[in-house]
Amino acid sequence: MKKLVITWVMKLSLFVLTLCMASCRINPPLTEYSLARAAYQAAKQANAGRYAPGSWDRAQSAYRRAVKLFKEEDFNDAKKYFELARVHAERAELAAKLARLQKGDEF
Repeated sequence: MKKLVITWVMKLSLFVLTLCMASCRINPPLTEYSLARAAYQAAKQANAGRYAPGSWDRAQSAYRRAVKLFKEEDFNDAKKYFELARVHAERAELAAKLARLQKGDEF
């Protein structure tokens, strides 16, 4: 009887632990990924690498790091880096457009 109770308690504990782990799982940051990718592509099309290399390098670095973390399923850190990449890419795009405008280049 005692062995049966111990087995039952262990099974119940394992079940509760499994439920806790399943409920703690974080969803992938798909929105942040999409926004960062769109900002990255817009900065690339604005030729940010040429006109705003500092912001562009930071955007590239953060974006690549975010994608790597996303593939490793480290979604908390991936989300942070996607947000950072989006901010840097938006800055790079705006800086590139401003620089092109000041130089008289066409968009």
